[in-house]
Amino acid sequence: MSTAPSPVGVAVSAEVEAALASGGAVVALESTIISHGMPYPKNLQTAMEVEAIVRENGAVPATIAILDGVPHVGLNSQQLKRLAISGTQFQKTARRDIAQVVASGGNGATTVSATMFFAHKVGIPIFVTGGIGGVHRHGEKTMDISSDLTELGKTPVAVISAGVKSILDISRTLEYLETQGVTVAAYQTNEFPAFFTDTSGCKAPCRVDSPEECAKIIDANKNMHLESGILIAVPIPKQHAASGKIIESAIQQALKEADDKKITGNAITPFILDRVKVLTGGSSLEANIALVKNNALTGARIAVALSDLRKRATKRSMRSAL
Repeated sequence: MSTAPSPVGVAVSAEVEAALASGGAVVALESTIISHGMPYPKNLQTAMEVEAIVRENGAVPATIAILDGVPHVGLNSQQLKRLAISGTQFQKTARRDIAQVVASGGNGATTVSATMFFAHKVGIPIFVTGGIGGVHRHGEKTMDISSDLTELGKTPVAVISAGVKSILDISRTLEYLETQGVTVAAYQTNEFPAFFTDTSGCKAPCRVDSPEECAKIIDANKNMHLESGILIAVPIPKQHAASGKIIESAIQQALKEADDKKITGNAITPFILDRVKVLTGGSSLEANIALVKNNALTGARIAVALSDLRKRATKRSMRSAL
């Protein structure tokens, strides 16, 4: 898979560029989950399986990362392997870090905010991830609020995730998303999902029940020039959901350990997820992988529905112009 130079300063793979040029379905994928989310070779296996799921459901996957100072949209197998093997040697890169990583010729694994930024820059409307960041517990005191939320407020990309990571303050996160003007919809459920589990105790602002319904919302968001993102929260499949009570207990213990060790900033989430994985005997990692794959399946179907919707609209406008 060759990579073509792009006028927007981003190297776009030939496959992704061709799909975008033809109005085909493309799904953006982040790279932090590969480098920082799980160990090698599990991370490479998962990344390849997620890309395969996207392809099997009619869309083109576009994993995003910064390699040697050059942002890439669409990685080949060698680049994916390099990312997986390097792991945390790749800098965890949010929007605020992009300029520094590019300027220094560094390697960056993109988070939700950076992936959204690059996806929108090249015209990809849909992005699949595991879970997004949010308002951290006790965020009313620390002001620790993920840049994922502000990115959703200003970048018109639809993010397909398993809701908000259950280590966060979910109700305050939903309040902040409302303040940012972000459309939040739960997929085939009335309750906003909590990453590892399908329940959070928080009612979703709205519900969608099909890829076509999601596509209509994404298309309306663009046509109305709202310029804000959309969060579509997909609950983890029930057969894979780890016991919410067990994971919640592990989260509370991990939060206390992080506080005792004075771990702060963007080091908190990886620390807590790793501790929860250990405390739950690995069941949280398996749940993480299962939900990412399910999100990829749903996201690809939404991307295809959106592509079909826009192609039909184009045909109608061409007919009416005759």
